[in-house]
Parts: sequence; structure tokens; C-alpha cells
Amino acid sequence: MADNAGVTVALAGNPNCGKTTIFNNITGARQHVGNYPGVTVEKREGFRRFQGKDLLVVDLPGTYSLTANALDELAARNVIINDKPDIIVNILDASNLERNLYLAVQLLELERPVVLALNMADVAEKMGNKIQDNVLEDKLGVPVTRTVGNRNQGMEELLQTVIETAAENKFHPFTLDYGEKIETKIQELADGLANMAAVHYPLRWLAIKLLENDQQVQQSVDSLPGGNKILSLAANARTDLRAALGEDPEIIIAECRYHFAGEIYQAVAVKRRKWTQTASDKLDRILTHRVLGLPIFFAIMWILFNFVFAVGHYPQDWIADGAKWLGDFVGQSLAEGDLKSLLQDGVISGVGTVLSFLPQILLLFLGIALLEDTGYMARAAFVMDRVMRAAGLHGKSFIPLLLGFGCNVPAIMGTRTLENPRDRMVTILVSPFMSCSARLPVYALLIGVFFPAEWAGSVMFSVYFIGIAVAVLSAVLFRKYLFPGSTEAFVMEMPPYHIPTLRSIATHMWERSALYLKKAGTLILAATILVWFLTNYPSDLPDGRDFTGEKTQVEEMFTQQTQNFVLQPLGIETLEANPSLQELIARIDEANTLEEDEDPAAPADAADVIDQTKEARLAALEQEQPQLFSYALQYSVLNQQKEDRLDDLKKEEASEKLAYSYAGRFGKMVEPVIAPLGFDWKMGVGLVAAVAAKEVLVSTLGTIYSVGDVEDDSSGLEQAIALDPGFTPLIAYSLMIFTLLYSPCLAALAVARRETNSWKWPLFSAAYSTGLAWICAFAVFQIGILLGY
Repeated sequence: MADNAGVTVALAGNPNCGKTTIFNNITGARQHVGNYPGVTVEKREGFRRFQGKDLLVVDLPGTYSLTANALDELAARNVIINDKPDIIVNILDASNLERNLYLAVQLLELERPVVLALNMADVAEKMGNKIQDNVLEDKLGVPVTRTVGNRNQGMEELLQTVIETAAENKFHPFTLDYGEKIETKIQELADGLANMAAVHYPLRWLAIKLLENDQQVQQSVDSLPGGNKILSLAANARTDLRAALGEDPEIIIAECRYHFAGEIYQAVAVKRRKWTQTASDKLDRILTHRVLGLPIFFAIMWILFNFVFAVGHYPQDWIADGAKWLGDFVGQSLAEGDLKSLLQDGVISGVGTVLSFLPQILLLFLGIALLEDTGYMARAAFVMDRVMRAAGLHGKSFIPLLLGFGCNVPAIMGTRTLENPRDRMVTILVSPFMSCSARLPVYALLIGVFFPAEWAGSVMFSVYFIGIAVAVLSAVLFRKYLFPGSTEAFVMEMPPYHIPTLRSIATHMWERSALYLKKAGTLILAATILVWFLTNYPSDLPDGRDFTGEKTQVEEMFTQQTQNFVLQPLGIETLEANPSLQELIARIDEANTLEEDEDPAAPADAADVIDQTKEARLAALEQEQPQLFSYALQYSVLNQQKEDRLDDLKKEEASEKLAYSYAGRFGKMVEPVIAPLGFDWKMGVGLVAAVAAKEVLVSTLGTIYSVGDVEDDSSGLEQAIALDPGFTPLIAYSLMIFTLLYSPCLAALAVARRETNSWKWPLFSAAYSTGLAWICAFAVFQIGILLGY
């Protein structure tokens, strides 16, 4: 290798051994690390310059063996085998070293430069095991370095070893003796392979893989000239060995590797004390209890949702107030016209409303990150295995479903960890039923308006629970009729419990914030502008009511009545001619505004108190100026009647414009379909727009209500929908159920298409989920009506 050449470093290891943590430490990347297998479903690349060398670091999905079954394991093997990185860094979990050595043996057989990173040695020592890394280095003949990934220790030493090993550019010969009979067959196959051209793999490794009946290797050999003869020779060798050993050769080979790994472990591990029950073991006796495990899991989730609402309410109000202030500022700064309407009613009302729910999303991910990083989520998967199995799914299916709480896109990608194709397809189809964070703003908006604070967390928990229940029931249906077949046993390693690091939690929350803000600044902004256009155009009403004429008539009537009942009796032509009358009218108006300041949430007797106060003030004014009071009161009443009528005309005009707009006409078109669910055309427009991304439902409602709201002092979307007679708590809950279940967003559909390599299943998913959403929302609404809600 030239001095200035770059070095490609592949990080390989068992699931949950700390690869991604070390990858983040080395490259400064911000990949999140979950404490369960399957988090890394694709290889990730990062760069690091160290001692003048450019390092390309590749984080591979976790795998227990180079005989790959799941898609993520296959991705890891393809990089190691086909891409041939300069250095393979095998991350070993020192607390579980014996099992981790099984993969190490296979990597050594590849005849590639290998460095072993003995990770989590501190955990092993706490368990009473001291690993002698110098002995391990002597036994295997490859360099060994100690690392503690979650404390960012040992990274410099690891990189130094990588640089030195890459500079030598050679591998240590490693041969594991599989016994005379198997060795003979290995040699025969290796000799046959040696006579073939275009063989790019180590011959001995290739021969062993053929004896192991590795399907991917067989396909590779079959594509080579003369490959058929080698495959025939391998088939005969397996038959001979099966007859001679009484067992399949792949089993014998695996036993030899495990035996070797056990010998190495016994040689390098110094046990200071006998096995004792650790704190993790004691916690697991409770958290994974056969009876208590599920109730504990649901209780934790219930507490999380209540925490999100109880704490997130305050910063949400601050952001909403900031958006309102900005909207008022823009409204006062710009002249009337389309630009002002676009910025005030469209962008600020739509995007600002969505952004106000960022605190709840961050708190939700704070809770999920804490559960992941402590190691509880792996236990949750174990606890949910019985539920998954009842649905005909593999317990591992719960892991991508858990990822679905964050976003359905990685959830669908996470199904690559499933080895059974039937399990994988079913999990892809039911993943969108998990409430992703994009739906959270919808829930938070509707729950905050229509349900008391003490019920907010429970209502949200019920929606999430319904999503899980629908996913399980749908899986039963799919497994029985679309993908029948048996399921495989659940095997998952439980990581020890960890105290989460502040960096990991902050990284996870920052990632979610950045994604949310990016979506708000791109997709949601574009959708908001489109919705604003659709709700504002066409701007002219067709021939119909003359609102301008009606407003003029109201003004003229007010002028005439003022003249007849106030000015003429007093012998004046204008109000300005009698300053005392003007002042008295202003004081009467001030007394009447007491009603407008009334708090709707105040006790019932508060209204009586306000009425008594107002009457007392008016009586005092009458006593002060008895000769003018009746005229001033008459003027105030006439003026209020005029303002109320003008306000009604403005609302009617805005309502007719909205109904005549493109959005209104589209909403009216879909309204008959959604009317049985209690939804009106505004919700219909929002639901259709939200197929792009579920948050768009909130921004769409924000734009529609802002355009339709003629009050200058509107206090936001919450108050607008609270005052809308088309909304009730029952309709709000029905809308949440529909939002939960109906078609996945476009990004999720596109990923499903990529993962299934067909449009058939994404289209089926969209049609099935939308039909199911309609049925469930219909049932909720109609049953609620029958119960009197």
C-alpha cells in the first residue's frame, strides 16, 4: 500500500457488540445505536483522517456467521467477501467472548488482514471475567486492542493498529483442522477449484463453504466456467461425509468452530469468581416475567405518553405564541393582497402550527431513546414475542414495529433482519399501523382541544394501542390467507442494562429535530403553499349574493337610525359636535367589553358576577349624566348591531369563497364518502393532502381555518376548531383513528415498493389500510352517536 493511499476499514461483528458506537466514535457520525439487533440494516460509511491516512470506515450490519440468511446479514457478508476491504476490524463483545469468536474464526479463514477489537472488557470484568488480550493475540496470530465504545476509550489505539496492519498488508495464515475426513474433501475441492479460472476467493474457504452447502457461494461457483463439475464434486463429498460421519458436514464444521472457540476462550479468560446473578439478571426476572412483562410494558408506554403531554404543553404554547406574533407582525407590515395572505394565512399559519408540536415529538423520542439505550427495548421485543407468535409472526417482527413508532420508513427497512420471507412481507404490510411521529401533531392538536388535560395521555395511549392491536389482527389475517406457513423460533441476545449516555440521547433528539425541521421546511411548506392556493382561488365568486351591496345597506341603515334616534333629538348633526356624548359612548363600550373578556373556562357563576359588575358600571354612568345616557346607550347598541351584522357578512362571504375554491369543491366532492364518519369537507381536504406526510393534515387545517377566519385577533388553530360546530370530541377521536390507519405516506409506500420489488404490495397496503380506516372510524363515530356522545 502506498503511503498516501486510502484505507478501507470494515467494522464486522455480532449484533449488539458495539459496532455502531465505535463507528460513531471514529467518524463523528451521528448514527443512533439501539440496544437490539437489526438497527443497522444497511452498511454505513464514514471518513476519518488519522496520521496522514484517509480512512473509509464501513459499519456493517451485525451477523453471527458468514453463512447469511437475513438480508442484512447478506449485506454484511457481501461487503466482506466481494468488496474486500483492506482491513476487517472484528468487534468482539468481551462479556460474551466465546460466542463472538465463532465469527472471528470465519473471518480468519478468509485470509484477509484482521484486527480484533476487544470491546466492553469493562463489562466482562464486572461479571468476574478478565480477558488476557495478549494470550488471545498469540493464539489467533492477529493484533488485539481493547476498546470501551460507550466511553470512547481505545479508539486511538485501534486506529493505530489498523494503520500498522494496513501498512504490512498481509494476513496471518490461519487453518482450523476439521478432522481427517473433512480435510480430505476440502483438499479435493480446493484442488478442483485451483484448476478453474476467475476464482477470486481463497480456495480453502471456498471449499469449506461448498461443504457447508452455502447457497450464495454455490450460485457464484455455478456462474463460473466449469462450475457445474465442482458443484457435482461438492455434492458427492457431502454425501460421502454424511455417510461416513452420520451427520451433515455443515453441522460437523460448525461444531469444530464452536469447539475451537471454546478452547480459545478457556485459554484467554481468567474467571475471578463464580457466576453470580447480576443486576441485569435481577431486573430481567421482573421486566421479562411471563405474567407481569406485558402489563409493565404497557404501563411504561402509558407513562411515556402522559409525560409527553404534561411537559410538552408549555414549550408548545411558547412556539404557538411566537408564530402568532410573527403572523400579526407580517399582517401589520404588509399591504392587503395575495403576498400578505400567503405569508400570514398560508406559510405562518400552516408551517407554524406544525412546528409548535416539535416539543412533543422531541419528548417522545427522548423517552424512546432512554428505553432503547437502557436495553429495555430488547426485553420489550422478548415480552411481545408471545403476542407476535399468536399473530403468526416471528418475535423479531416486533423490532421493526418498534422502529415504526419513530418512522414507518426505517421500520419497513428493518424487516430485512427477518430471515423468513413470509414474516418479512407480513411485517412490511402491518408496519404502517404503528403510530409514527408524523401523526403525533394530529393527536396532540385534537386531544389538546377536545379532551381534558388529565385524560390527554390516556387518550393518546389508546390510539397507539389500537394501532398495535390492528397490526396484530391484520398479521393474523395476512398470515392465514396471504402468506401461510410455519414461523421460526425466536432467538435474541439480551444486552446488559446500560446507563444511557447524554451524548447518545442528545444525538438521537437532534437527529429527529433536524428531520422534522427539514420536512417542515420542504415538504410541508410546499404542501402548505399548494393548499393556500387551492383555498384562495378562484378569488371571485360567481354571480350570486352581492356582499358589497349588503354591507353598504348595513352602513346606510346605521347612519339613518343614528340620525333619527340620537342626533336629531339632541339637535346636533354629528357626534363630534357633543364631546360629552362621545366620551360617554366610549365608557359604555368599555363596560360592555367585560363580556368579551370572560374566560370560557371560568366557573359558571363567573358570568353572573360579570353581568352584575357591568350593570353596576352602567348604572353609575347613568347617574353621572342622566340627560345623555339613554342616547349614548342607544348609539352603542346600534353600533354593536352594525358590527355584528358586518362580521356575519364577512364570515358568510369567506365561507362561500372557501366553498367555491378549488379545495372547497374538491372537499365537497369527497364529503359524501367521509360524512358517515362525521367528517366535513375541510377534514377531507386535510386527509387527502396528508397522504404526502401525516403532519400536513395539521398545516392544511391551519391554512383553511386561517383563510376562513376574518377575525384580526384570532388566537390560532386550536381555538378555531374548538369554535367549529363541525368538530366534537367524538369526531376528533374518529379523525385520529382514521389518521392512524389510513394509507401510509408516500415515502413509506416508495420504500415498501423497493423492499418488495413490486408496486403490487404498496398499492394493496394503501387500499387495505384506507378501507380499514373507514370501517374503524365509521364504527367509532356511529357507536359513539348511539351512546349519546
